Amino acid sequence: MAGDHDGGEVRNKQVLARDYIDGNPKESDMYLSTATVRLKVPEGSNAVLVKNLYLSCDPYMRGIKAKVQDRLFYSFVPDSPIVGYGVAKVLDSGHPEFKKGDLVWGVTKWEEYSLITMTEILFKIQHTDVPLSFYTGLLGMPGMTAYAGFYELCSPKKGEYVFVSSAFGAVGQIVGQFAKLMGCYVVGSAGSKEKVDLLKNEFGFDEAFNYKEEHDLDAALKRYFPQGIDIYFENVGGKMLDAVLLNMRLRGRIATAGMISQYNLDQGEGIRNLLTLVYKRVRMEGFTVYDYYHLFPKFLDLVLPYIRERKIVYAEDVAEGLESGPAALVGIFSGRNVGKQVVFVAPE
Repeated sequence: MAGDHDGGEVRNKQVLARDYIDGNPKESDMYLSTATVRLKVPEGSNAVLVKNLYLSCDPYMRGIKAKVQDRLFYSFVPDSPIVGYGVAKVLDSGHPEFKKGDLVWGVTKWEEYSLITMTEILFKIQHTDVPLSFYTGLLGMPGMTAYAGFYELCSPKKGEYVFVSSAFGAVGQIVGQFAKLMGCYVVGSAGSKEKVDLLKNEFGFDEAFNYKEEHDLDAALKRYFPQGIDIYFENVGGKMLDAVLLNMRLRGRIATAGMISQYNLDQGEGIRNLLTLVYKRVRMEGFTVYDYYHLFPKFLDLVLPYIRERKIVYAEDVAEGLESGPAALVGIFSGRNVGKQVVFVAPE
Protein backbone atom coordinates (compact mmCIF):
# COMPACT_ATOMS: atom_id res chain seq x y z
CA MET A 1 0.00 0.00 0.00
CA ALA A 2 2.66 2.52 -1.03
CA GLY A 3 0.14 5.25 -1.80
CA ASP A 4 -1.55 4.74 1.55
CA HIS A 5 0.04 7.50 3.56
CA ASP A 6 0.93 10.18 1.02
CA GLY A 7 -2.13 12.30 1.73
CA GLY A 8 -4.09 10.86 -1.20
CA GLU A 9 -7.61 9.49 -0.90
CA VAL A 10 -8.07 5.98 0.48
CA ARG A 11 -11.11 3.82 1.13
CA ASN A 12 -12.42 4.09 4.68
CA LYS A 13 -14.61 1.26 6.00
CA GLN A 14 -17.10 2.55 8.60
CA VAL A 15 -19.82 1.38 10.99
CA LEU A 16 -22.67 3.90 10.88
CA ALA A 17 -25.78 4.46 13.01
CA ARG A 18 -29.08 4.15 11.13
CA ASP A 19 -30.99 6.54 13.34
CA TYR A 20 -31.31 7.91 16.85
CA ILE A 21 -32.10 4.90 19.01
CA ASP A 22 -33.91 4.46 22.25
CA GLY A 23 -32.20 2.15 24.73
CA ASN A 24 -29.79 -0.69 24.03
CA PRO A 25 -28.53 -0.97 20.45
CA LYS A 26 -29.47 -3.88 18.17
CA GLU A 27 -27.31 -5.03 15.27
CA SER A 28 -29.94 -3.67 12.88
CA ASP A 29 -29.36 -0.16 14.31
CA MET A 30 -25.92 -0.15 12.66
CA TYR A 31 -24.70 -0.71 9.11
CA LEU A 32 -21.37 -1.03 7.31
CA SER A 33 -20.38 1.34 4.56
CA THR A 34 -17.26 2.53 2.76
CA ALA A 35 -16.33 6.18 2.31
CA THR A 36 -13.10 7.79 1.17
CA VAL A 37 -10.78 9.90 3.28
CA ARG A 38 -7.76 12.08 2.59
CA LEU A 39 -4.90 11.08 4.85
CA LYS A 40 -4.04 14.69 5.53
CA VAL A 41 -5.27 17.16 8.14
CA PRO A 42 -7.00 20.17 6.47
CA GLU A 43 -4.82 23.27 6.21
CA GLY A 44 -4.88 25.41 9.35
CA SER A 45 -6.82 22.85 11.42
CA ASN A 46 -5.52 21.60 14.78
CA ALA A 47 -7.21 18.23 14.27
CA VAL A 48 -5.40 14.88 14.32
CA LEU A 49 -5.78 12.23 11.61
CA VAL A 50 -5.46 8.68 12.93
CA LYS A 51 -5.55 5.06 11.86
CA ASN A 52 -7.74 3.21 14.37
CA LEU A 53 -6.24 0.05 15.89
CA TYR A 54 -8.68 -0.94 18.67
CA LEU A 55 -12.21 0.20 19.50
CA SER A 56 -13.92 -0.09 22.84
CA CYS A 57 -17.45 -1.37 23.52
CA ASP A 58 -18.84 0.32 26.65
CA PRO A 59 -22.21 0.40 28.44
CA TYR A 60 -22.69 4.15 27.93
CA MET A 61 -22.88 3.48 24.16
CA ARG A 62 -26.63 3.33 23.98
CA GLY A 63 -29.30 5.50 22.51
CA ILE A 64 -31.25 8.30 24.10
CA LYS A 65 -34.65 9.68 23.12
CA ALA A 66 -33.53 13.25 22.80
CA LYS A 67 -30.22 15.05 22.97
CA VAL A 68 -29.36 16.39 26.41
CA GLN A 69 -26.74 19.01 26.99
CA ASP A 70 -24.78 17.25 29.72
CA ARG A 71 -23.36 14.63 27.39
CA LEU A 72 -19.92 15.23 25.95
CA PHE A 73 -20.69 13.20 22.84
CA TYR A 74 -23.28 10.84 21.40
CA SER A 75 -22.45 7.35 20.19
CA PHE A 76 -25.41 7.17 17.79
CA VAL A 77 -26.15 10.00 15.36
CA PRO A 78 -28.11 9.09 12.19
CA ASP A 79 -25.91 8.11 9.23
CA SER A 80 -22.72 9.02 11.09
CA PRO A 81 -20.00 6.68 12.31
CA ILE A 82 -20.50 5.30 15.84
CA VAL A 83 -18.47 7.37 18.33
CA GLY A 84 -16.54 5.79 21.20
CA TYR A 85 -13.15 5.28 22.80
CA GLY A 86 -10.31 3.67 20.92
CA VAL A 87 -6.56 3.30 20.43
CA ALA A 88 -5.05 4.75 17.27
CA LYS A 89 -1.86 5.75 15.48
CA VAL A 90 -1.35 9.33 14.32
CA LEU A 91 -0.85 9.66 10.53
CA ASP A 92 -0.96 13.46 10.33
CA SER A 93 -1.44 16.22 12.88
CA GLY A 94 -2.19 19.92 13.01
CA HIS A 95 -1.98 19.79 16.81
CA PRO A 96 1.22 20.82 18.62
CA GLU A 97 0.99 17.96 21.16
CA PHE A 98 0.66 15.12 18.63
CA LYS A 99 2.94 14.15 15.78
CA LYS A 100 2.98 11.54 13.04
CA GLY A 101 3.78 8.10 14.46
CA ASP A 102 2.42 8.81 17.96
CA LEU A 103 0.14 6.21 19.54
CA VAL A 104 -2.91 7.72 21.23
CA TRP A 105 -6.09 6.72 23.05
CA GLY A 106 -9.29 8.70 23.41
CA VAL A 107 -12.59 9.42 21.68
CA THR A 108 -12.58 8.32 18.04
CA LYS A 109 -15.03 6.90 15.50
CA TRP A 110 -15.87 3.41 14.30
CA GLU A 111 -13.98 3.50 11.01
CA GLU A 112 -10.52 2.66 9.70
CA TYR A 113 -9.31 6.28 9.63
CA SER A 114 -10.64 9.20 11.68
CA LEU A 115 -10.12 12.93 11.70
CA ILE A 116 -10.29 13.80 15.40
CA THR A 117 -11.27 17.36 16.24
CA MET A 118 -12.20 16.70 19.91
CA THR A 119 -8.52 16.55 20.85
CA GLU A 120 -9.09 17.47 24.52
CA ILE A 121 -9.94 13.79 25.10
CA LEU A 122 -6.89 12.41 23.32
CA PHE A 123 -3.96 11.08 25.31
CA LYS A 124 -0.51 10.15 24.08
CA ILE A 125 0.53 6.57 24.88
CA GLN A 126 4.03 6.67 26.38
CA HIS A 127 4.16 3.11 27.74
CA THR A 128 4.09 0.37 25.12
CA ASP A 129 5.47 -2.49 27.23
CA VAL A 130 1.83 -3.33 28.03
CA PRO A 131 -0.72 -4.44 25.37
CA LEU A 132 -2.08 -1.45 23.41
CA SER A 133 -5.63 -2.78 23.81
CA PHE A 134 -5.34 -2.09 27.57
CA TYR A 135 -5.79 1.61 26.75
CA THR A 136 -9.44 0.87 25.87
CA GLY A 137 -9.99 -0.48 29.40
CA LEU A 138 -7.64 -0.97 32.30
CA LEU A 139 -5.41 1.96 31.23
CA GLY A 140 -8.14 4.02 29.59
CA MET A 141 -11.57 5.40 30.44
CA PRO A 142 -12.82 2.41 32.53
CA GLY A 143 -9.57 2.30 34.53
CA MET A 144 -9.74 6.04 35.14
CA THR A 145 -13.39 5.70 36.20
CA ALA A 146 -12.44 3.01 38.74
CA TYR A 147 -9.52 5.10 39.99
CA ALA A 148 -11.47 8.35 40.34
CA GLY A 149 -14.49 6.78 42.03
CA PHE A 150 -12.58 4.55 44.40
CA TYR A 151 -9.59 6.66 45.45
CA GLU A 152 -10.70 10.25 44.87
CA LEU A 153 -14.33 10.00 46.01
CA CYS A 154 -14.25 7.17 48.55
CA SER A 155 -10.92 7.82 50.33
CA PRO A 156 -10.55 4.11 51.18
CA LYS A 157 -8.75 2.86 54.26
CA LYS A 158 -7.18 -0.53 54.88
CA GLY A 159 -9.59 -3.04 56.39
CA GLU A 160 -12.78 -1.38 55.12
CA TYR A 161 -15.72 -3.35 53.72
CA VAL A 162 -16.24 -2.73 50.00
CA PHE A 163 -19.12 -3.79 47.76
CA VAL A 164 -18.97 -3.52 43.96
CA SER A 165 -22.08 -4.08 41.81
CA SER A 166 -21.65 -5.17 38.19
CA ALA A 167 -18.28 -6.32 39.47
CA PHE A 168 -17.36 -8.23 36.34
CA GLY A 169 -17.71 -5.17 34.12
CA ALA A 170 -14.65 -3.33 32.84
CA VAL A 171 -14.83 -0.83 35.73
CA GLY A 172 -15.98 -3.20 38.48
CA GLN A 173 -13.22 -5.76 38.02
CA ILE A 174 -10.63 -2.98 38.44
CA VAL A 175 -12.30 -1.38 41.50
CA GLY A 176 -12.37 -4.74 43.27
CA GLN A 177 -8.68 -5.30 42.69
CA PHE A 178 -7.75 -1.76 43.79
CA ALA A 179 -9.68 -2.45 47.00
CA LYS A 180 -7.91 -5.78 47.57
CA LEU A 181 -4.50 -4.19 46.95
CA MET A 182 -5.41 -1.64 49.66
CA GLY A 183 -6.19 -4.41 52.12
CA CYS A 184 -9.99 -4.11 52.05
CA TYR A 185 -12.59 -6.89 52.26
CA VAL A 186 -14.31 -6.99 48.86
CA VAL A 187 -17.54 -8.55 47.60
CA GLY A 188 -18.91 -8.23 44.07
CA SER A 189 -22.20 -9.03 42.38
CA ALA A 190 -22.46 -10.32 38.81
CA GLY A 191 -25.05 -11.96 36.56
CA SER A 192 -23.82 -15.53 36.05
CA LYS A 193 -22.18 -18.40 37.93
CA GLU A 194 -19.20 -18.26 35.56
CA LYS A 195 -18.59 -14.59 36.34
CA VAL A 196 -19.02 -15.13 40.09
CA ASP A 197 -16.45 -17.96 40.00
CA LEU A 198 -13.99 -15.81 38.05
CA LEU A 199 -14.37 -12.90 40.48
CA LYS A 200 -13.44 -15.18 43.38
CA ASN A 201 -10.86 -17.43 41.73
CA GLU A 202 -9.16 -15.14 39.21
CA PHE A 203 -9.73 -11.58 40.39
CA GLY A 204 -9.20 -12.17 44.10
CA PHE A 205 -12.57 -10.95 45.44
CA ASP A 206 -13.25 -12.31 48.93
CA GLU A 207 -16.79 -13.22 47.94
CA ALA A 208 -19.16 -12.75 45.01
CA PHE A 209 -22.78 -13.61 44.31
CA ASN A 210 -25.14 -13.94 41.36
CA TYR A 211 -27.77 -11.23 41.88
CA LYS A 212 -30.19 -13.10 39.58
CA GLU A 213 -30.37 -15.95 42.10
CA GLU A 214 -31.01 -13.75 45.14
CA HIS A 215 -34.70 -13.17 45.87
CA ASP A 216 -33.84 -10.90 48.77
CA LEU A 217 -30.86 -8.62 48.10
CA ASP A 218 -30.95 -7.18 51.62
CA ALA A 219 -30.57 -10.70 53.06
CA ALA A 220 -27.75 -11.47 50.60
CA LEU A 221 -25.83 -8.35 51.64
CA LYS A 222 -26.33 -9.16 55.34
CA ARG A 223 -24.89 -12.60 54.65
CA TYR A 224 -21.71 -11.18 53.05
CA PHE A 225 -21.47 -8.02 55.16
CA PRO A 226 -22.56 -8.89 58.70
CA GLN A 227 -20.67 -5.74 59.81
CA GLY A 228 -22.16 -3.57 57.03
CA ILE A 229 -20.62 -1.77 54.05
CA ASP A 230 -18.12 1.12 54.22
CA ILE A 231 -17.77 1.72 50.48
CA TYR A 232 -20.22 0.94 47.71
CA PHE A 233 -19.11 1.41 44.09
CA GLU A 234 -22.43 1.92 42.33
CA ASN A 235 -22.96 0.77 38.75
CA VAL A 236 -26.52 -0.55 38.96
CA GLY A 237 -29.03 1.55 40.93
CA GLY A 238 -32.64 0.42 41.47
CA LYS A 239 -33.30 -2.43 43.87
CA MET A 240 -29.60 -3.02 44.43
CA LEU A 241 -29.17 0.52 45.74
CA ASP A 242 -32.27 0.13 47.96
CA ALA A 243 -30.70 -2.93 49.57
CA VAL A 244 -27.23 -1.39 49.91
CA LEU A 245 -28.61 1.68 51.71
CA LEU A 246 -30.01 -0.61 54.43
CA ASN A 247 -26.53 -2.05 54.94
CA MET A 248 -24.27 1.00 54.94
CA ARG A 249 -22.05 1.66 57.93
CA LEU A 250 -21.58 4.92 59.77
CA ARG A 251 -19.87 7.49 57.49
CA GLY A 252 -19.99 5.14 54.52
CA ARG A 253 -19.29 6.41 51.01
CA ILE A 254 -21.10 5.61 47.77
CA ALA A 255 -19.43 6.53 44.47
CA THR A 256 -22.03 6.56 41.72
CA ALA A 257 -20.49 5.82 38.32
CA GLY A 258 -23.69 4.65 36.63
CA MET A 259 -27.08 2.99 37.14
CA ILE A 260 -27.52 0.45 34.37
CA SER A 261 -30.87 -0.78 35.75
CA GLN A 262 -32.43 2.63 35.03
CA TYR A 263 -31.11 3.53 31.59
CA ASN A 264 -33.93 2.09 29.53
CA LEU A 265 -36.86 2.98 31.78
CA ASP A 266 -39.26 5.73 30.69
CA GLN A 267 -39.72 6.60 34.33
CA GLY A 268 -36.79 5.99 36.69
CA GLU A 269 -37.58 3.90 39.77
CA GLY A 270 -37.92 5.65 43.09
CA ILE A 271 -35.22 4.85 45.65
CA ARG A 272 -36.22 3.67 49.12
CA ASN A 273 -34.22 3.88 52.34
CA LEU A 274 -32.63 7.27 51.59
CA LEU A 275 -33.00 8.20 55.28
CA THR A 276 -29.94 5.99 55.83
CA LEU A 277 -27.93 8.86 54.36
CA VAL A 278 -29.01 10.97 57.34
CA TYR A 279 -28.89 8.40 60.15
CA LYS A 280 -25.56 6.93 59.07
CA ARG A 281 -24.02 10.17 57.72
CA VAL A 282 -23.44 8.43 54.39
CA ARG A 283 -21.99 10.44 51.52
CA MET A 284 -23.28 9.51 48.07
CA GLU A 285 -21.73 11.31 45.12
CA GLY A 286 -22.16 11.00 41.39
CA PHE A 287 -19.18 11.65 39.15
CA THR A 288 -18.04 11.57 35.57
CA VAL A 289 -14.58 10.49 34.49
CA TYR A 290 -14.06 13.65 32.39
CA ASP A 291 -13.53 15.66 35.58
CA TYR A 292 -10.56 13.46 36.52
CA TYR A 293 -8.59 13.07 33.30
CA HIS A 294 -6.02 15.59 34.56
CA LEU A 295 -4.99 12.85 37.03
CA PHE A 296 -4.06 10.43 34.24
CA PRO A 297 -0.27 10.61 34.96
CA LYS A 298 -0.91 9.95 38.69
CA PHE A 299 -3.18 7.03 37.74
CA LEU A 300 -0.46 5.49 35.51
CA ASP A 301 2.09 5.77 38.33
CA LEU A 302 -0.20 3.64 40.48
CA VAL A 303 -1.40 1.10 37.91
CA LEU A 304 1.58 0.39 35.64
CA PRO A 305 3.71 -1.14 38.43
CA TYR A 306 0.73 -3.35 39.42
CA ILE A 307 0.44 -4.57 35.82
CA ARG A 308 4.18 -5.18 35.45
CA GLU A 309 4.30 -7.08 38.76
CA ARG A 310 1.23 -9.06 37.66
CA LYS A 311 -0.72 -7.85 40.70
CA ILE A 312 -3.71 -6.93 38.57
CA VAL A 313 -5.63 -9.48 36.52
CA TYR A 314 -7.42 -8.11 33.50
CA ALA A 315 -9.72 -10.04 31.18
CA GLU A 316 -10.37 -9.01 27.60
CA ASP A 317 -12.80 -10.33 25.01
CA VAL A 318 -11.47 -9.35 21.57
CA ALA A 319 -13.65 -9.36 18.44
CA GLU A 320 -11.70 -9.42 15.16
CA GLY A 321 -12.37 -6.81 12.48
CA LEU A 322 -14.46 -3.67 12.20
CA GLU A 323 -17.38 -5.66 10.73
CA SER A 324 -17.63 -7.67 13.97
CA GLY A 325 -18.13 -4.43 15.95
CA PRO A 326 -21.96 -4.24 15.91
CA ALA A 327 -22.41 -7.78 17.29
CA ALA A 328 -19.69 -7.17 19.91
CA LEU A 329 -21.35 -3.95 21.10
CA VAL A 330 -24.83 -5.50 21.26
CA GLY A 331 -23.42 -8.47 23.21
CA ILE A 332 -22.27 -6.42 26.21
CA PHE A 333 -25.86 -5.50 27.07
CA SER A 334 -26.80 -9.14 27.59
CA GLY A 335 -23.49 -9.93 29.34
CA ARG A 336 -22.28 -12.18 26.51
CA ASN A 337 -18.70 -10.94 26.79
CA VAL A 338 -16.24 -12.39 29.29
CA GLY A 339 -14.07 -9.44 30.22
CA LYS A 340 -13.61 -6.05 28.59
CA GLN A 341 -15.09 -6.08 25.08
CA VAL A 342 -12.65 -4.76 22.48
CA VAL A 343 -12.80 -4.68 18.67
CA PHE A 344 -9.47 -5.22 16.89
CA VAL A 345 -9.47 -3.06 13.74
CA ALA A 346 -5.90 -3.14 12.42
CA PRO A 347 -2.34 -3.90 13.47
CA GLU A 348 -0.02 -0.94 14.05
